[in-house]
Amino acid sequence: MTLVYWKADRFWLGKLLEHPDIMTQGETLEELEENIKDAYRLMVLEDIPGDYKVKEIAV
Repeated sequence: MTLVYWKADRFWLGKLLEHPDIMTQGETLEELEENIKDAYRLMVLEDIPGDYKVKEIAV
């Protein structure tokens, strides 16, 4: 994965280039990297039941 990151006023902010909807922050670059890994696991690797359904909705 590719981490795109930058320094804001107080925190380092970053997101994954391959999954731009996954974004987080950290007080250090090391914390940012750990937080982005955790966010990725939560968003992408969470178990989905085998009988899931898909539906498009308007927002």
